[in-house]
Amino acid sequence: MIPDYHIHTCRCGHARGEMRHYVEEARKRGLREIGFADHVPMYWLPGERRDPGLAMHEGEFPDYVAEVLSLTEACQDIAVRLGVEVDYVPGHEETAAGIIAGYSFDYVIGSVHFIDGWAFDSPHQLEEYGRRAIEDVYRDYFQLLCRAAGTGLFDIMAHPDLVKKFGYRPKADLAGLYRQAAEAFARAGVCVEVNTAGLRWPAGEIYPALEFLKICRMEGVPAVTGSDAHAPDQVGLAFAQARELLLAAGYTEVALFRGRKKRMVKI
Repeated sequence: MIPDYHIHTCRCGHARGEMRHYVEEARKRGLREIGFADHVPMYWLPGERRDPGLAMHEGEFPDYVAEVLSLTEACQDIAVRLGVEVDYVPGHEETAAGIIAGYSFDYVIGSVHFIDGWAFDSPHQLEEYGRRAIEDVYRDYFQLLCRAAGTGLFDIMAHPDLVKKFGYRPKADLAGLYRQAAEAFARAGVCVEVNTAGLRWPAGEIYPALEFLKICRMEGVPAVTGSDAHAPDQVGLAFAQARELLLAAGYTEVALFRGRKKRMVKI
C-alpha cells in the first residue's frame, strides 16, 4: 500500500472542494491511508502582505486542525492523518517551530517555494526566470532544500526537485546537487516525498526525478507518497506511476506516520 500524505484544502486559497469529498475520492481509489497537509499560514510576512491565495489566515488554522481530527474520528474504513506543509524561510525557524509545536501533528512536511522572496513555482512570476541563470536558480534551490532538511523541523521533504516545475532545466549534470540533497536528508532522518503533481505541470514527470530518487535510496532515505491534491479528483492521481518509480529506484517500502513516528510498510 502507499498513502496519499499530501492533500490540500480550500482554506489555502488555491484549492477547491470540501474535505469530505477528498476522503470520498480516496475511498473510490482504494486508498487505505491519507493525510491532509495544507499550507501553514505565511508566518514570515506581516499580515497586510500575506496573499490569501497562497495560504490560510492564522485564524483559520485551528478550524483546519479540528476538521481533520473530526474526519479522523468519523472515518472507520480509511485512516486520516493530520499533517501540515510548512515553508522553509531562512531566519524564521523559531517561529515555524512554535507553530508546529502548538498542535499534535502526525507528520510535518517541509518545502521550499521561495528563493529570496521569489515564488519560483508561481505561474504569475515566470518572468523572473528570464532574469536569472537557470544554473544559479537550481543551486540556490538545492542549498535551501538542504538547509531546510537540516533544521530538524520536518519529517518529510516535499516535491524535492520542484524547481523543474515549469520545464526550465540546466544543461549541467544534476547528480551533484541530487547527492548533496540526499545526504542532507539522510543526516536529518527525513523522508523524501514522491509527489505526482509534477505530471500536471510542464515538468511532465513526478518529483523527484528517477536519478534523484535512486540516490536517495542508496543513501537510505525513506520514501513517502503524495498527490499534492488541490481538488478531490487529484487524490491518489497517478499512484500506479509513483509505485513504478519507487520500484525502479529500488524501494520496496514506504513510510507511514502517526504522532510523528514512522513505520515502514511494503509497497
